[in-house]
Amino acid sequence: MKTFLAIFLLASTVLSAQIQSPRQFLGYELGEKFSRHHQVVDYYKHVSEESEKVILQQYGKTYEDRPLLLAYVSSKENLSNLERIRMDNLKRAGIIEGAPTTNIPIIWLSYNVHGNESSSTEASMATIYELIRSGSEKSEWLDKAVIIIDPCINPDGRDRYVNFYWQNASQPYNPDPNALEHNEPWPGGRANHYLFDLNRDWAWQTQIESQSRIKVYNKWLPQIHVDFHEQGINSPYYFAPAAQPYHELLTQFQRDFQTEIGRNHAKYFDANDWFYFTKQFFDLLYPSYGDTYPSYNGSIGMTYEQAGHGRAGLGIIKQEGDSLTLKDRIAHHYTTGLSTIEIAVNNSDRLLTQFQSFFGDKPSLKYKTFVMKYDGNDDKFTRLRSWLDNQGIEYGSASGRGIKGYDYKTGQQTSFSIGANDLVVNMDQPKATLAQILFEPKTKLVDSVTYDITAWGVPYAYGVQAYASTQMISVNDSKEDEYSPLNAPEKVYAFVSKWNSMDDARFLAAVLKADIKVRFTQKPMIYKGESIERGSLIISRRDNKGIKNFEEKVSSLATTHQRSLAIIQTGFMDAGPDIGSSEVRYLKRPKIALLGGDGTSSLAFGATWHFMEQELEYPITILGTDYFGRVSLSEYDVIIMQSGWYSSFGEREMKKLIEWVSEGGKLIAIDGALSKLKDTDYSSLSAYATDAEKKEAEKIGNERDEKARLVAFENQEREFIKGFSPGAIYKVKMDKTHPLAFGYGDLYYTLKTGSRRVAYLDGNNVGIVVGKEDLLSGFAGQYAKEDMAETLVFGVESKGRGQIVHIVDNPLFRSFWQNGKLLMVNAMFFVGQ
Repeated sequence: MKTFLAIFLLASTVLSAQIQSPRQFLGYELGEKFSRHHQVVDYYKHVSEESEKVILQQYGKTYEDRPLLLAYVSSKENLSNLERIRMDNLKRAGIIEGAPTTNIPIIWLSYNVHGNESSSTEASMATIYELIRSGSEKSEWLDKAVIIIDPCINPDGRDRYVNFYWQNASQPYNPDPNALEHNEPWPGGRANHYLFDLNRDWAWQTQIESQSRIKVYNKWLPQIHVDFHEQGINSPYYFAPAAQPYHELLTQFQRDFQTEIGRNHAKYFDANDWFYFTKQFFDLLYPSYGDTYPSYNGSIGMTYEQAGHGRAGLGIIKQEGDSLTLKDRIAHHYTTGLSTIEIAVNNSDRLLTQFQSFFGDKPSLKYKTFVMKYDGNDDKFTRLRSWLDNQGIEYGSASGRGIKGYDYKTGQQTSFSIGANDLVVNMDQPKATLAQILFEPKTKLVDSVTYDITAWGVPYAYGVQAYASTQMISVNDSKEDEYSPLNAPEKVYAFVSKWNSMDDARFLAAVLKADIKVRFTQKPMIYKGESIERGSLIISRRDNKGIKNFEEKVSSLATTHQRSLAIIQTGFMDAGPDIGSSEVRYLKRPKIALLGGDGTSSLAFGATWHFMEQELEYPITILGTDYFGRVSLSEYDVIIMQSGWYSSFGEREMKKLIEWVSEGGKLIAIDGALSKLKDTDYSSLSAYATDAEKKEAEKIGNERDEKARLVAFENQEREFIKGFSPGAIYKVKMDKTHPLAFGYGDLYYTLKTGSRRVAYLDGNNVGIVVGKEDLLSGFAGQYAKEDMAETLVFGVESKGRGQIVHIVDNPLFRSFWQNGKLLMVNAMFFVGQ
């Protein structure tokens, strides 16, 4: 058998008329060095300029201004009809009307979503060259398919890793795993500029790379999508079929064809005596991966995992004493890439037929309509509509009474009515499967051992009251009200801005950056019969008497941020506190610092960094944990201690931090950072409120340990997850009178990504889980459910003249939990003022 590896080695020495091989163009054999991103870009430009079989498109830029590219690879004839092929594919999906007249499948290969999983971008260059080189046996495939290659989804992360390796590698490379070149410093090259894991961002599209890519992806909707990855150095190659749990809405064809692809790969791996495995670890459930999101859009979505990751470098010694080189890793990815194209081309008719069936023959969907009840928060619904538009999910308005449906809030079936302003998503649309999965109130798990979070219901994430009905309800087009700019009056006593969305928060940030002074009310007020709720911003002429053209400046900022401000002409309220009351607090513009560096979770840090710069647009100072001891904290009002283990923070650092709090500072400690405060003299934070509760918990824990010791070895993982909560949604009772909860009602939905138990504080317990019945969606083990009863989610305690804000569940997790973001702003701006 002529193996792909042999062809790959031969291809690197073949000289075509104009098109240079990667070795000829770059000046080194692939695998001898790591290519920096600009070299990869230059090579793709070269092949697109010299070959009639490649069209190169720049579809966006990263935060660090690196180009994002797609290469369309096919025959000259197909490329001349590329738009027709694309439109025909959308006709198969029902996105546009009409019958397709071409039968060309789309195969999309995505490389290097994790920057330090770097062999795949190198493999992409070998792959595209083999497809287009003169005399290649693969050229006939191009008559039968369009292949879309994204050579590097994450250029910023890739260059972070490659630059590290170039700077630290020995000459020649050192295969000893202990060598510096195999041990990246914080934060590593995995994530993008803002340290987001882009492989968890496909559905949420919080990052510019994801936003740019999905715009193009939805214009094509390929039949096959492959996401090339790397894993630990001692793991064999992983390819399809995936592990359980599969989402129940994946079709039988999608499941079966994964197996066919896997068998085709195995043929080539067997011929080369390469190890591999299937059906383990990498499941198809969480909807925001590079395999699941395409699958829920009709594709055969797959992850391929090569050993290596950020440790392998150019070569490393594995546990069995064998070596793993970059050349090995490239050859493996090269092989599966070509094998994927081969089986797709050989089964093109089946792929196209089944793809059309995915969109045309609706599966037996449990729910036919989802209704989001309008609560007066226009900003929240504007954001939700925008996100639906990005997904290509259709929505509209409707009306009706006496409709039966599942109540997301209570978890019960009930009757409800649809109002004219409610947002309605029904399943009579091409993206029905995707919509069903993203909106489903409860995920069906055929196996509780899963790779990621098990709940993500969009209504919970956006904090909207919602119903899921088995009735199909027709919808009309939904139109948003147009914003009317505020005309600046000649003179006002004060402007009032509501407080219930991130749009309000951005307006506040802009006002403070403009050196305009602001107050906020801690209690409801009534002016001329209109309610002014807690947290509402009050911008008075008196506070800003030194500002010329005060009314015009505030009105201009309101217009820029599309805020409809109320105008009051007196400080005397009909009810509630007057403007001059002590209940209307002056909001000091805070100077905020964020701890980052070794010992912090790079992902949690990055989410906060992104939130401050890209969403709130408010300045922060990043303080490195390695030099924290030398920093004068008196310059800062707020310090954010995101999740992490803070291994370098000993007694001296913590004492310094707590003394700063006692002198008037505000510490916001989130998720894993709470371990530095828990059961210490620094805070009242504890797993159990009393010694009696602690003793009882120890007794229960001993009983659980005793049971675990009797569990068979093969079942110990399942025994472990009894105490685990891998991303479940809980109902939280909120104290809406506390500044931390301003803009919220009595209820909040939290996403728990762990099983950390925190008892009620000796302070303000602002958000709490009352009982185990408050679990609304997702998996939580038996013990985790029991332990979550009567626990803290959000709380504030005073320490001297300052405050510590305890946040157990990170509201900025992956940045997709939209309803948690205002709480973070409250913690920074309102608490302790």
